[in-house]
Amino acid sequence: MPYSDPRLVALYDTLNPFAPDTAFYLALAETAGHVVDLGCGTGLLACELAKRGQRVTGIDPSPEMLRVARSRPGGDKVTWIEGDALALPFAGAADLLVMTGHVAQVFLDDAALLAALTAARRAVRPGGRIAFESRNPAARAWEDWTPDRSMRRIEAPDGSVVEVWQERREEPDPAATRRVAFTTRYRFMPKPGTSAVGETLSVTSELRFRTLDEWTRLLNRAGFARIDWYGDWSRAPVDETSRELIAVARRA
Repeated sequence: MPYSDPRLVALYDTLNPFAPDTAFYLALAETAGHVVDLGCGTGLLACELAKRGQRVTGIDPSPEMLRVARSRPGGDKVTWIEGDALALPFAGAADLLVMTGHVAQVFLDDAALLAALTAARRAVRPGGRIAFESRNPAARAWEDWTPDRSMRRIEAPDGSVVEVWQERREEPDPAATRRVAFTTRYRFMPKPGTSAVGETLSVTSELRFRTLDEWTRLLNRAGFARIDWYGDWSRAPVDETSRELIAVARRA
């Protein structure tokens, strides 16, 4: 589980702050009474929605992430569930279900993804919506997942410096398979004036890059009829330069 280590969980908000994608989902949820945040992470979006008076269910497989989420301002107003889409305990009760942070790409197998989308459909009411984003394979984002291109230096909550970068596995060719395996490394630098030794933690991941047509077929099979597609967080249409495939799909 990528975020089972408390040291990595502590870095999550620094690496994934409030950004245009957060604003997009907040605006989308304005008219929704009950919102499900599937793969809620540390609860930034879920708690912000709850502070705005909406009923929110946050679900994530990582107990460490949920521990942070519960402690956030507004966390006491959210219903938290440890698990995945199949753990949703209600049917037809949600107005909107969101999957943020490119979490939809962790489903490598179409059958597992279809099961999750079908569970999402059961969770929302007739006419309710699901929304998520996936990186557009045409943009070839994986080309930037090298130490030289991806290196970042961030400040940890304790004030220490952490270097973060990705190392992509070269084979097989992502352009052909649209599956990308990579390792994210976190180098914890010792604080100046101490005798501490730096440590590097590594997390290996694999993502699948589906095309808009592939996503459309899966959403239709799961029971979603009308699908609105956007190519960026300002709701521009999808074209060959779009880095994102952002879906807002309505239950039939």
